[in-house]
Amino acid sequence: MTAQTVSNAVAEQDHSPRAMIEHYSADFASVLPSHVKAETWVRLAQGALKKGRREGDGRFELEIAAANNPGVFMAALLDAARLGLEPGTEQYYLTPRKVKGRLEILGIVGYQGHIELMYRAGAVASIVAETVRSNDHYRYTRGVDSVPIHEYPPFQPKAERGTLIGVYAYARMKDGAVSRVVELNQDDITRIKSSSQGASSDYSPWTNYEEAMWLKSAVRQLQKWVPTSAEYRREVLRASAEAQRISEDRQLPPPPPEGMLEGEVVDWPEPAQPPDAS
Repeated sequence: MTAQTVSNAVAEQDHSPRAMIEHYSADFASVLPSHVKAETWVRLAQGALKKGRREGDGRFELEIAAANNPGVFMAALLDAARLGLEPGTEQYYLTPRKVKGRLEILGIVGYQGHIELMYRAGAVASIVAETVRSNDHYRYTRGVDSVPIHEYPPFQPKAERGTLIGVYAYARMKDGAVSRVVELNQDDITRIKSSSQGASSDYSPWTNYEEAMWLKSAVRQLQKWVPTSAEYRREVLRASAEAQRISEDRQLPPPPPEGMLEGEVVDWPEPAQPPDAS
């Protein structure tokens, strides 16, 4: 191996997305909530780049997408960091998307991420979120039942349970109360999906993680009915302001405001109402 080859290899390594994450690790640490270990978070972010399909040059799709637009990639990581969510997991998806024919990174808060944020607020003891399939037994009458009755044979394959027809979510509070039960049917999900940019793309979470996106839709609606911690909200605003400052210093695009996802602008419907019992 010649000196020039070694020099080129080092230069490539220094400019790789993995090296970029390491280089800005102090910036991520400054916006991460105090309970999240920065070193662990950085390793998770680096490991996320090695998931998915490998291309002909040996690189993974996410590595290529991150290298094509480092600014968008860093903005997604800053968003995950300020929320204290793990990138590349069901808490916070890092997914490729095509923009003008080239792959870029799209950061999306997953349903587990929304659940984590609700738990972290401090008022919730447990959260139930389940999809309902056509062969399941499901019953819930608002004003009569406190929570849905949802039954199906244990360990039954999903194919035997039938197709997805609905999703529901509710929370049990630490004081023993039960939150509003959120129910969404196929029509609700179709409206949400149609409002999501690139939902029909091969790279979209709606294509690759359909059931998880149904769950996310219900969990996001549930957040409207769950008390939030004022202290936690102040911490999110502080971290968001710090992420904004870092983005401006580094000339990176600012992270989206809390509750907004780049490329995922959704007009959330009101929860479906059951038929009149009369």
